[in-house]
Amino acid sequence: MHERLNTGVKFGFIGNVLFIVFGLLAFLVLKTFSISHTLSNVFEALAYICEFSAFSALAYAEWCIATSVRMRNIMKVGFALYTVFEAVMMFLELKELSFSFYRPYSLYLAIGHAVVSAAACFSFLQLDPDNTKYEILVTICVGMILGGMLGNFLGIRVYFSIVVNAVSFAFLFYSLKRLIRNEEIEIDCHGDHARVAEYSSTFFTDKK
Repeated sequence: MHERLNTGVKFGFIGNVLFIVFGLLAFLVLKTFSISHTLSNVFEALAYICEFSAFSALAYAEWCIATSVRMRNIMKVGFALYTVFEAVMMFLELKELSFSFYRPYSLYLAIGHAVVSAAACFSFLQLDPDNTKYEILVTICVGMILGGMLGNFLGIRVYFSIVVNAVSFAFLFYSLKRLIRNEEIEIDCHGDHARVAEYSSTFFTDKK
């Protein structure tokens, strides 16, 4: 399997783990804002570092995957849009007090965020749509993402959905790495030797 694809999968996992850390830091920012502005600012600074690092890791993962895997344009575009979308959402979550148009408890925002993220996750099925085990894996991840919107009914901000997305994608990339390592999934990449099937025929064989 193409080494660049393995690198992309690894950084995809790292980026989403950093998104999870961001979610925890965002929670601490909100909880400490009314108690200590100094402590809240420290958590906010750490959250920005995690956000930038996560975005950089996912951008690099997107480049590695896009330049190593043949075709799968829908998946490549979907993953790129998801990366940008999550980075923007995270910024707005931290700066919610600065933007009157942003509604962190909006049900429509939570639903829209979950649907877009689930569509991006579902596009990864293009890697091997005939692999039943991988198909089940992607379906589980999509279900987790759609379930993330339920946090809104519990009065939780959209960052809960962001964290659920990160957990789902981290699980997807981790499982994908294991499938590749165990050779349970085949993904055609640029530079791979073409698989040539040999056929035999008796049509032109001399008949006696």
